[in-house]
Amino acid sequence: MTEAILLVGGKGTRLRPLTVYTPKPMVRAAGVPFLTHQLARARAAGVEHIVLATSYLAEVFEPYFGDGSAMGLSIEYVTEEEPLGTGGAIRNAASRLRSGPDDPVLVFNGDILTGLDIRALVATHASTGADVTLHLTKVSDPRAYGLVPTDGTGRVLAFLEKPGTPEEIVTDQINAGAYVFRRSVIDTVPAGRPVSVERETFPELLASGAHLQGMVDSTYWLDLGTPAAFVRGSADLVLGRAPSPAVPGRCGDRLILPTATVAGDAKLAGGTVVGEGAFVAEGARIFGSAILPGAVIEPGAVITDSLIGTEARVGTRSVLTGTVIGDGAVIGPDNELRTGIRIWPHTHIPASAVRFSSDQ
Repeated sequence: MTEAILLVGGKGTRLRPLTVYTPKPMVRAAGVPFLTHQLARARAAGVEHIVLATSYLAEVFEPYFGDGSAMGLSIEYVTEEEPLGTGGAIRNAASRLRSGPDDPVLVFNGDILTGLDIRALVATHASTGADVTLHLTKVSDPRAYGLVPTDGTGRVLAFLEKPGTPEEIVTDQINAGAYVFRRSVIDTVPAGRPVSVERETFPELLASGAHLQGMVDSTYWLDLGTPAAFVRGSADLVLGRAPSPAVPGRCGDRLILPTATVAGDAKLAGGTVVGEGAFVAEGARIFGSAILPGAVIEPGAVITDSLIGTEARVGTRSVLTGTVIGDGAVIGPDNELRTGIRIWPHTHIPASAVRFSSDQ
């Protein structure tokens, strides 16, 4: 296998309060745009040619990644004029593929951070003679996901909607968002209209007698659909829990990028990232957070599990937990922002304007 389709740039991201300009795959995770980790892992698995299937704000990808040669890849770009869904996006990218009809094509989702053994997925596809091979993962609570039961050999039996009752939970296996397609199968997906692989393509293939194989991989897997998950994923990359050859430095408790300044008595832990040109003042304490380039953290600020946007500022003694602070926003001194709050870009919160109290 030497080529892949990477599905990126979906509009429906809850990270948008960080910036109105940057799609989630380009927001920095562990110091580089998240998409960099996806591309680097594909290249390490032997992929040489990638078709980037983009939609929302697609124009930001090509100026950054170019033709892919800097990463040892050949990258082409295909943009949807209208949203086509997962299956429609795969079909839309097919014209740029170079594979023969029986060759394998890797397809993976730009919103998933995973330690999947890509080579093992391809090997499973080859050894079973499948038409499509799916990466499946086990989750402790499958109620939020569609279920994918398999038989004793790993052959997929059905694609089930999210379970509504305990009786409907027949497996803890879910679709993990990475596939190997036989090239000719991609051409059977209808062109020019929205298609869901989960609700249309895969069930129809099963009904026609096609061989869909599941490979359960229990390595690291995280859906980055929420800001909290994105922050966690960035920290896990720094800590080495989520493997990536694109982390710009050694894995450890923190990652401080070149030109960042951190005071000697500031405490950073839990996979915290401090981006280029950022400044962390004395007495600041930061745990499991991403401080993007140019941000300023003033003395005594305490930040936990949060994402601080480019050139944002967090004031003296302010306490932030589970927050997203947009690019260029200013949080004045002595504020307390708690889990779930999102501050839009360039918003200014005055000193001592927001506090949380349990009233106990």
